Amino acid sequence: MTKVILITGASSGIGKETAKTLIAEGHSVYAAARRIEKMDDLVKLGAKSIKMDITVDADIVNTVNTVLEEEGKIDVLVNNAGYAIYGAMEDTILKDARRQFEVNIFGLARITQLVLPSMRKRKSGTIINISSMGGKMYIPFGSWYHGTKHALEGWSDCLRTELRDFGIKVVIIEPGGIKTEFDDVMLEPMIERSGKGPYAELTKKVVKGVKDTYHNNKASHPSVIATCISKAVNSKKPKTRYRAGYMAKLAVFIRTFLGDRVWDWIIMKAA
Repeated sequence: MTKVILITGASSGIGKETAKTLIAEGHSVYAAARRIEKMDDLVKLGAKSIKMDITVDADIVNTVNTVLEEEGKIDVLVNNAGYAIYGAMEDTILKDARRQFEVNIFGLARITQLVLPSMRKRKSGTIINISSMGGKMYIPFGSWYHGTKHALEGWSDCLRTELRDFGIKVVIIEPGGIKTEFDDVMLEPMIERSGKGPYAELTKKVVKGVKDTYHNNKASHPSVIATCISKAVNSKKPKTRYRAGYMAKLAVFIRTFLGDRVWDWIIMKAA
């Protein structure tokens, strides 16, 4: 069954790979992102691209209205837009921290609010939120990023119960280490924030650990997450959570069942 699907953050990584997968399955895909020129390949495959900054309300309103005007419905919203800032909590200015929450939580919440009325009217729809294994665990220097993902987990759980009677499903995707722009985006600003001063030594260790994961072919291809999203889109009764990618299942298991002290020891040893 062909579905109308809106994907945010579709210009690269998981968002782009998901768009390709869902287009190939025959769905009508709308790809939204700031860098619209990066989605020309998706347009050639059959997607419709929309320029949207998830922190700009007018952009969000225009995106949702465009899809509804052209299609009359949105069957699936994939909330993928997001990024990570890393650095010692003490070294991170609150302006940067607030933007992290604006993108990863408040922008996501706003577009969801705009999509829900049409889904409630039809008593059908799926909201897919791209969280992270970082929503269940943590590493040094990720306080603001992990804060957003922990928040997204609880936010999504509450939303799932609120929408149950309207026939709307809420699914959380928890990627592990994935080959995207994630490491490039996080490392340089982290070094700039905390590479000198009291956190300099720990910064060096964390940088080494991140490079070991992302630069030595340990991280998984985005297709493993696109497959999870495809399952959620095409299932009549999707799981509430899908977890995949490098270390995702193992890390969350250790963090959940062995407790804080064991996890703290492991991540500091790894760093």
